[in-house]
Amino acid sequence: MIVVKNVFRLKYGQARPALAAFKEGRALMQKHSVAKDTRVMTDLVGPAYTMVMEQTYASLAEFEAEGAKIMGGPLSDEFRAWYQKFTPFVESGYREIYTLVE
Repeated sequence: MIVVKNVFRLKYGQARPALAAFKEGRALMQKHSVAKDTRVMTDLVGPAYTMVMEQTYASLAEFEAEGAKIMGGPLSDEFRAWYQKFTPFVESGYREIYTLVE
């Protein structure tokens, strides 16, 4: 089992609109049965305006297959349209991938 965390550093004051846009994206992914197990977290302490999307997958292969659905399948046009709505709120970001031990 692996845990994938996509960490987004949002532009100052853009947490609410970014979360609203993200909810649209999550609904789109759920509609197409992609990224079913998704949690969203925002900062309490540490760098302000941080949003984390956390997903759990059985393996890296499953993670890669989900990415292929989003980027190369019929969902890709819808995803690109949503992505254009979300990215204006983001200043930077990075991904962390962990092995779930317990």
